[in-house]
Amino acid sequence: MNFLPELEWKSPAEIKQFQEEQLREGIKYVHANSRFYRNLFDRMSLAPHEIQSLDDLKRLPVTTKDDLFLNNEDFICVDKGHIIDYITTSGTLGDPVTFAMTNSDLERLAYNECMSFKTCGITKNDIIQLMTTIDRRFMAGLAYFLGARKLGAGIVRVGNGIPELQWDTIKRIKPTVIVAVPSFFLKVIEYAEQHGIDYRNSTIKKAVCIGEPLRNQDFTFSTLAEKIKEKWDIELYSTYASTEMSTAYNECVAGLGGHEHPDLIITEFLDENNEPVGLGEPGEITVTTLGVEGMPLLRFKTGDIAYHYSEKCSCGRQSLRIGPVIGRRKQMIKYKGTTLYPAALYDVLADYPHIVDYFIEVSTNHIGTDEIVINILTQQTSERFIKNLQDHFRAKLRVAPQIKLIDSATLKQRKYPEASRKPLVFIDLRK
Repeated sequence: MNFLPELEWKSPAEIKQFQEEQLREGIKYVHANSRFYRNLFDRMSLAPHEIQSLDDLKRLPVTTKDDLFLNNEDFICVDKGHIIDYITTSGTLGDPVTFAMTNSDLERLAYNECMSFKTCGITKNDIIQLMTTIDRRFMAGLAYFLGARKLGAGIVRVGNGIPELQWDTIKRIKPTVIVAVPSFFLKVIEYAEQHGIDYRNSTIKKAVCIGEPLRNQDFTFSTLAEKIKEKWDIELYSTYASTEMSTAYNECVAGLGGHEHPDLIITEFLDENNEPVGLGEPGEITVTTLGVEGMPLLRFKTGDIAYHYSEKCSCGRQSLRIGPVIGRRKQMIKYKGTTLYPAALYDVLADYPHIVDYFIEVSTNHIGTDEIVINILTQQTSERFIKNLQDHFRAKLRVAPQIKLIDSATLKQRKYPEASRKPLVFIDLRK
């Protein structure tokens, strides 16, 4: 694939022209090599040459997570001898799906993350400390490593957890950028405060934040981000990505949404009937990958709901931008007449004192409606503490879920199971 890094600064017409050229090539490729998409075209009585433009994409049905799970191997477009790396999705909403990546796909992944780092103003003169795992079939850690390597920046692969090792590394190597889940920053700060580490005068200047919301819908910082900034005034950059798309949308210094890399992906925003939503309307992020060799996808619905923005950014880029993810469509909760997404619950808890850790369970009660239980680890066990917390939920969200106090052993067992690569903050037990 021919990468075109300058495309993000081109006019919308030039971006559209490039994407349509790549789309036509991609359609021919999947028809020739993907059993799943060849069968789909046959069922639709469509020929590859009938998909010429971005508007023509609407003639194709969407690809879902169920399609990937039920027909996993039918999406693979290459012989096993060409597969270099096997990756699986995290399985947040179900069983994991395996993705096969060729050498070309790994080169594309490196280019994607290199461009994403550049969007955040990171250069080859930076040293990047990776607080993400690079093993356990995880794409993110590998992507960051490959991207930093392509950028020419220094890399320190520390992995997740172990605040003591993180600070030892910062002291020894003097990195300037960290990549991590933002809630882990608070644990890193807490360790520094407990051990007399002058973290505010460390070499760290920037952080790329993954896996948790960093901004509200108006692009102000979320409660979690505000708590980090109050303690440690470093630059925070939000990023959105998924294994299926092999692409990331990163914020620039303007902090007004994640920029699309238009030479790598086509992004649509669809409603429940798979119709495009307009600007100012939330839609499900739906992607068509460009330049993927092993397992390209057409109109893949990610399950994530967000707004999108098309006006030119103050940084000069004219590529589409994705706003903060509102939530996952399947994780939407109907509770006592109020529609909620988990992120709203997280935000309330991030703003409340004395909570050491937590996870949330949603189940179906005896009358068939959603029930929420907030499981909390805290040293405050009085009835007044619970009542005050419920009142805090009412003030913020108009409803008060059930609060359950748990011990550290229970929390570790439920939130941090050994087989999971990520903490299970939201556990969906609904029928």
